[in-house]
Amino acid sequence: MCRLLAVRDTEPFPIADQLQALATIARDSKEYQGDGWGCSWWDGAGWQVHRSITPIWEDRFDQFGGTRLLVAHARSAFRNEGIAVENNMPFVDGDVAFVFNGELRGVRLAVPGRIGAEKLFGVLRRLGGDRDGAALRHAVDVVVRRTGYVRAMNFVLASGETIRIVSRFSEDPAYFTMYRKETATRQTVCSEAFAGDAGWVPIPNGTVLEWA
Repeated sequence: MCRLLAVRDTEPFPIADQLQALATIARDSKEYQGDGWGCSWWDGAGWQVHRSITPIWEDRFDQFGGTRLLVAHARSAFRNEGIAVENNMPFVDGDVAFVFNGELRGVRLAVPGRIGAEKLFGVLRRLGGDRDGAALRHAVDVVVRRTGYVRAMNFVLASGETIRIVSRFSEDPAYFTMYRKETATRQTVCSEAFAGDAGWVPIPNGTVLEWA
């Protein structure tokens, strides 16, 4: 299972600082998170994307500047399958970036995609979940109804200035509970609270949240 992060601020912030925090979480996770990583940042006109097959805690971040919107992901490949840089998230389609952490078993949805997370992204977009909160709730309901078992379905859809967050899981809340932190200017969601950083709040299971 993977680790994910999304940060939005009214002012530019250093990308490297956020990636280093995610790298520490991934390195110290009880699950191996070293099957590559990726990040996308909004430059005002579109998403810039970086992906690497290197474990995130072994990589360097000095090539990154600043942004007001960042989405990042450290990967733990399901059953150690599909370990390739093109399978690393974030997945980006137009002005939408997507990161996922979880496992869906027995999905009865015929959609294209190399891996399950990419297929889920396609379903969410097809049903308008990247554009509207009510449509996102409907899309999640469709996926749940057509899935044999939702071990966990935590994801972020980021579109321009908007971040949509879904957290849903059926087991291991200590691992699958996501956390958010909000200050006067910044909103952050992550698979875990940053070490030594106060103010994080757990996101309740079943949450659909929109920061617009």
